[in-house]
Amino acid sequence: MYDGSSIETLVAILRTEIDRLSPGDRLPSSRDLIARHGVGPVTVSRAIALLAAEGSVVTRPGSGTYVATRRPQPAGGEPDTSWQAVALAGRQVPPGQPDEPSSRVPAGTIALAGGYLHESLQPTRLLGGALARAARRPDAWHRAPAAGLSTLRTIFARQAGGDVGPEDVLVTGGGQGALSMLFRAVAAPGSAVLVESPTYPGALAAARSAGLHPVPVPMDDEGLRPDLLADAFAMTGARLLYCQPTFHNPTGTVLSPERRRQIVDVARAAGAFLIEDDFARHLGHGRPAPRPLVADDRDGTVIHLGSLTKPASPSLRIGAVIARGPVMRRLLGMRRVDDFFIARPLQEAAVELLSTPAWDRHLRTLAAALQHRCTVLAAALAREVPDWTLLRVPEGGLHLWLRLPPGLTEASVADAATAHRVAVDPGHRYFPAEPPAPHLRLAFAAAAEPAELTEAATRLAAAARTLGPTAGG
Repeated sequence: MYDGSSIETLVAILRTEIDRLSPGDRLPSSRDLIARHGVGPVTVSRAIALLAAEGSVVTRPGSGTYVATRRPQPAGGEPDTSWQAVALAGRQVPPGQPDEPSSRVPAGTIALAGGYLHESLQPTRLLGGALARAARRPDAWHRAPAAGLSTLRTIFARQAGGDVGPEDVLVTGGGQGALSMLFRAVAAPGSAVLVESPTYPGALAAARSAGLHPVPVPMDDEGLRPDLLADAFAMTGARLLYCQPTFHNPTGTVLSPERRRQIVDVARAAGAFLIEDDFARHLGHGRPAPRPLVADDRDGTVIHLGSLTKPASPSLRIGAVIARGPVMRRLLGMRRVDDFFIARPLQEAAVELLSTPAWDRHLRTLAAALQHRCTVLAAALAREVPDWTLLRVPEGGLHLWLRLPPGLTEASVADAATAHRVAVDPGHRYFPAEPPAPHLRLAFAAAAEPAELTEAATRLAAAARTLGPTAGG
């Protein structure tokens, strides 16, 4: 056997021998292989190197060559990723919830689930025009500042009001990524974070992924209860509160004017930050939204989070964090580690979008459409399933929050709804702890048109009747 032509032949012979051995068994020495197969030392060395590269063997200098513990899968075989359970041990990340229809959803299903506008409500022409104009800018593809374009930061500061300035604004890639960054920046792993109960499940997932422990604080018709908030800070030692004071998801609650001052005071007294998730500021149903908490906060207690995703498009991943003091410097440091900056063309497109009068017209049109859809679905549910308790007809947002009657479970209703081609959001995932009762969150902005909302209520009533004689009212 000649060295120049024998490497592949020796590799094939050794693979056959490896298949007969067990993981950890030692292969013959190089000297034995040279003598047994009549090859030179270079051929043996290269053959062993090829087997090691494909993961069939491991070499231990001074000891020899051994059969690998995990052998490569043969071509066409099933992949084996079981080893990852050991490699990933020690840090559990909660699985995200799907926010788009499953491929198993029957055709013709009406969407009462999800958190985005139907495409018929999105300003697609405005977005296309803004992106086209942004792309024509001479510096459209230049590197953007870490904090974001100054023009865009100025717009977000002006929208917040008070004495917020562009230096207090950090442009983000939408709201969810900003939440994840905030939870990692503000609280240490293992600590508590106070949240409304119920609350946005994406915030719960982001908090748990950051190693935090969400602690529920109850709400009532006026929003988060300041007395129980003070108790929760005292009992847990938490230094962070996450809340949605305006058009709360999922309930639609607006924190009352008196409580808006109180919860900031309670957080300040506890030496804690308050993350104000203002995702729905542009989703009002005709009435002006209350002034953001951050506009009246001068001490850096409130960290404000806003986004353009909800009133525009799921793919307009532009948001803003407003913060003051050392926490902003920490956030900028994390930005430079995580992703350097937000893509400049998308920021430029956001500037173009927000700078045109057509954006204000879109928001007025959207407000009227959301108010109409909300009224249509609420009326249809009251007629078709009168024993399902609608806890509030909201003045903003994208959803209705309902409590199911005794005897019905979220799972059974959701399954029956799917069978009747209606997609709904079960309520348990909105609670950081045990739910007090079964609930559903129903979207009125995800359907193609208002007529579908009436049809969806009719289908839900039919689904409820399959679960019992009184389940549909």
